[in-house]
Amino acid sequence: MAQPEQRADGAGPFTTRLTWRPPGGGTAVWESRPARRRGVLALRPHGAASARDIRADAVSITRLSRLNVIAAIAFVIGGALFAAGAAVAQFGSGDATECASIYFAGGLFFSTGGYVSLLQVINAPRHEGGGEGRLVTGGWRWWSYEPMRVDWLSTFVLFAGTLVFAVDLLDSFLQGLNVHQVNRLIWVPDVIGCALFLVSGHLGFVEVCHGRPCFRSRSLGWWIVAVNQFGSVLFMISALAAYTRPATDSLVNADIANWGTLTGALCFSLAGLLQLGEHP
Repeated sequence: MAQPEQRADGAGPFTTRLTWRPPGGGTAVWESRPARRRGVLALRPHGAASARDIRADAVSITRLSRLNVIAAIAFVIGGALFAAGAAVAQFGSGDATECASIYFAGGLFFSTGGYVSLLQVINAPRHEGGGEGRLVTGGWRWWSYEPMRVDWLSTFVLFAGTLVFAVDLLDSFLQGLNVHQVNRLIWVPDVIGCALFLVSGHLGFVEVCHGRPCFRSRSLGWWIVAVNQFGSVLFMISALAAYTRPATDSLVNADIANWGTLTGALCFSLAGLLQLGEHP
């Protein structure tokens, strides 16, 4: 039987939406984010005023729900701890070891959220073309390599960013570093991690907007990506302000560094709370 005609949307090599006409008439639409987050694709029968969701099976729905809750809570706690660390630096004792300990605990939660987000992509139901279209559940996997999928690439880059932050956070416990060592071992990984977060957020927009600039006020997924990306921008501002000038042995601007971290971390906590609502 001939395959139904498909229209693909996306950017570059990435396909983020497929639209086709099933044999029974009407229009079927698969979108990357709703499929992997909520386990659905949309079908609008011929003559119908609205579309109905075709759900994945119970195994996928349960799997996606559990992973979503774990990732969301990890980002909420991780963001809260980063905000607490910045608050201690700005308003509290300012003790370097105390701040580093709080940041490190937050980093563990961020890395957990990043990896679980990647697991959610790896184990999401896949679209099976032809006919009415359906979502197929595969076997559980702990890892995959799928760089031609924008959702995989976005979450992988995010997870990589959390691991680079972990290097920065571990190095912050080192004592007796000179200015050049501080910038090389702590500041550089911080900037690289922030850059990876920004790249991940950009790829997130590519997925939800199908490769074009968009504003979707009624899309929870769009708001989650936007809040996370705003937090990443604040993290980058904080990182740039935390550069230690060799001539003066002082930060470019300690207040901006602390406030950028605090507000950026709260953005990630807020996005985690919003993510709790984006479930099957």
